[in-house]
Amino acid sequence: MKKQIINYIRAGYPGVFIVSSEESRVEAMLKIIAQELECRLFAWSATDGLLDLSGGTAREAPGPFEVISLVSDLPEKSLMLLRDFHLFLEEANPVLIRAVKDALRAGKTATKSLLVLGCRFALPPELAREFVRVDFSLPDKNELAVVLDNIAASAEQSPPTDAVRDALLDAACGLTSLEAENAFSLSVVESGRFMPGIVSREKANEVKKDGLLEICPAAEQLNDIGGLEELKAWLQQRKNSFSREAQAYGLPNPKGLLIVGVPGTGKSMTAKATAKVFDLPLLKLDLGRVFAGLVGQSETNLRSVISTVEAIAPCVLWLDEIEKGFSGSKSSGIADGGTSSRVFGTFLSWMQDREAPVFIVATANDVTQLPPELLRKGRFDELFFVDLPNQQEREAIWRIQIARYQRVPDNYEIERLAAATNGWTGAEIEQLFVDALHNAFNKKEEPTDLSIMLALGEAAPLSKLMGEQIEILRKWAKGRARLATQPKPEKAGRKILSVN
Repeated sequence: MKKQIINYIRAGYPGVFIVSSEESRVEAMLKIIAQELECRLFAWSATDGLLDLSGGTAREAPGPFEVISLVSDLPEKSLMLLRDFHLFLEEANPVLIRAVKDALRAGKTATKSLLVLGCRFALPPELAREFVRVDFSLPDKNELAVVLDNIAASAEQSPPTDAVRDALLDAACGLTSLEAENAFSLSVVESGRFMPGIVSREKANEVKKDGLLEICPAAEQLNDIGGLEELKAWLQQRKNSFSREAQAYGLPNPKGLLIVGVPGTGKSMTAKATAKVFDLPLLKLDLGRVFAGLVGQSETNLRSVISTVEAIAPCVLWLDEIEKGFSGSKSSGIADGGTSSRVFGTFLSWMQDREAPVFIVATANDVTQLPPELLRKGRFDELFFVDLPNQQEREAIWRIQIARYQRVPDNYEIERLAAATNGWTGAEIEQLFVDALHNAFNKKEEPTDLSIMLALGEAAPLSKLMGEQIEILRKWAKGRARLATQPKPEKAGRKILSVN
């Protein structure tokens, strides 16, 4: 990051827009850059005026016009840091815009650079091409280690062991320096020592502030999913792919998988269980929130997401119902000015070129809504199709669901229940048993095979309501996707009880 800014200044770029919410960190880096380039560094804000950070003097400049007028008075080889200056430019005052253009033109000939610092890139079209954008990355583990050591010294805490230290730094990845400092301090206040769990909790709170990303607890395991043995085996084969041994072996990081199929068949549970298999944090991206109303905000949101995800990596990134987020990218762009296409293109480029160890798990119900570019080989390692559960899978699902609600599966005729629910998804089977529990609770008794059958007779599975759509999905998957379960012939169903 420092080298990139130095190269821009040496190349004579008169305007640099630094996107970051960490003013102190950026300013500390700019002081180092000014020393290396033998430049004078000035900083301006609406409250402090213009400060000479190299000489310690100050000049009054309460407004944007005043500070721009002072650019001509600066000595050659000067850097002027403008804090929150983009907020004044958003008003699109033509006089101010012209003054900035003139200052940039004059600065280029006199080796003077304007450095605008803001938490988001926001400039009027007249100035957008006048500034080069630099996204200031979140602190890495080495920088976070300095923060941790400072907190340990100020709190008079003994240095944590290597294992705890690594866990603390892993938990803090994705936070700003100030956020990490607060999380480390809170850990000491709450528990009297450094606790990675508290830091992880605070990171989850910080990450979900903007509503784009959410750190999910990976409570589900593969054993909580009935069936999908081919998919489970594929994941187990790659469970150590992010380890140091895999890197030393020369194994490339797996990119991820796309799971398409019938709603309610365990796609989302598989995404959650994937993080458990890899023993990595699980981040869920809400693609709908990425698309904001302000011009350019959607692209900014996606860059923020990518920056955070790569800072937390290695991790699992879960995109639920991805077709809803990117279905608009297939349009002509008339409706949204091409925003969907641009965001989709940026995301595809990141998927293809990323070096950070991020495993993407995307789920989709309606694969026909997905852009073909997303399905091209190289985006994902594998494409799996999840069909309605077969007899053996339904038996496993019944056992899992009955045990989940503190009942003994062997007290029920599992094989016959599975046969009676042919065409039902795992989610529907769970809800069926929950309905039986409610009915039994009202009668102050335990659910039985009879009460389950009564509930069964009052509901219609998705396979009946959406039979045509499911058949279309099956035809699409044939020859295009790998089956999550090897097909097995269904047993002839037998009536469990006669209910009149």
